[in-house]
Amino acid sequence: MRELLPADPRAVGPYRLLARLGAGGMGEVFLGRSPGGRIVAVKVVRRPLAEDVHFRRRFSREVAAARRVGGFYTAQVVDADTGADQPWLVTSYIPGPSLREAVAEYGPFPAEAVAALGAGLAEGLKAIHACGVVHRDLKPGNVLLANDGPRVIDFGIARALDETSELTRSGVIGTPAYMSPEQIRGEEAGPASDVFCLAAVLAYTATGEAPFGSGRKEAVMYRVVHEEPDLSGVPADLVPVVAAGLAKAPGDRPGVDEILGRCAALAGPDGLRLPDAVTGLIDEREIRTARTVRADATVPRAAPPEPKSAPAPEPAPGRAPVPGPATKTEARPVPFPDRAAPRQVPQVRATVRKSVTGHAFVSLPRHLLLPGPETRLRIVRWHKRKGDQVTADEPLLTLVWERGAAVITAPVGGTLVFVARGEGATARVGAVVAAIGAQGE
Repeated sequence: MRELLPADPRAVGPYRLLARLGAGGMGEVFLGRSPGGRIVAVKVVRRPLAEDVHFRRRFSREVAAARRVGGFYTAQVVDADTGADQPWLVTSYIPGPSLREAVAEYGPFPAEAVAALGAGLAEGLKAIHACGVVHRDLKPGNVLLANDGPRVIDFGIARALDETSELTRSGVIGTPAYMSPEQIRGEEAGPASDVFCLAAVLAYTATGEAPFGSGRKEAVMYRVVHEEPDLSGVPADLVPVVAAGLAKAPGDRPGVDEILGRCAALAGPDGLRLPDAVTGLIDEREIRTARTVRADATVPRAAPPEPKSAPAPEPAPGRAPVPGPATKTEARPVPFPDRAAPRQVPQVRATVRKSVTGHAFVSLPRHLLLPGPETRLRIVRWHKRKGDQVTADEPLLTLVWERGAAVITAPVGGTLVFVARGEGATARVGAVVAAIGAQGE
């Protein structure tokens, strides 16, 4: 989430824009707010595509189909204007990271989490297919993570890009590592194509690598069509369902219902339990979103024009003129509370737990100066950043709670190699908040 650029629009249709969320081949995505106060994601189509008549026609058709899609594991399309100068669509906003971000930052997921993720994504695809829509671009970047499960985004919209612009013909659109063989061959992509993409996404989640490797897109596309996937790092229990989903022929792949059932059986009764670090990232983004919305609420809106009145009479000779109404000053956004570390707060040394890799996991200690285990502590400042060198007993972070505050110091020296919870995130006593590795690591 970044501030709006000077050239960015401040509103799209009836939606007020608050921040930039990202950009892609189709357009730019913004955090928006509806007139009724609902927080949404607003995607605005890039102008070169907006000027393509064929794109507009297909985009309108695909958006109409996508608006029929519901379900627990999709980010629903709630509004759109395909006839605008730059077409736009609005979806429900999910404040969590993409699956690509989470795996790239924190590594592969445990086997049960991968299976539970697969069950959620299969259920999302089932809802999409039931409306006659095929995703066509399911990849880690199009899966958003929330505490109550994954969300599939941008379903069906990729079809509007097919053969509609020079951009597509140049090969910019699409992610070969997560395309099915029939897509690469230019054949019609049906629900079985989405199953192939889902299996590739699960392999990535379990290993941190796409099943057909990386490199030049031509080489990756060749491997997708002609070679077998590398599943050597996929947990043994998941290999059969992932391998079946990656069958070359669409007819040889299991259906979405079968993928859903097999993944649900492997996931266990607890459903999706994301790694603690990913949960902390979701909490952090929820707080950042709330802070952005809170700051926007303080921005003054244009006042309605005042009725015209007769000009003020000239002051009598020898008397000073009566001052008019005071000029309004621009309101400043309310700063995030407790952003700076409180003064004169006690220092408490963190607890250290050694990992099998030799890293020191830094956890919040049980200490007389800290509250009980049920109290949520809020991180208001990190004194060190990832990659910084730290020494033992040097301040690492500042915590606050309802009745107090404390500075947590480093239990050992080394390099801060991992931060599990950012500023604004909450944690309880005993939670792991960081990891310290060898000096210079």
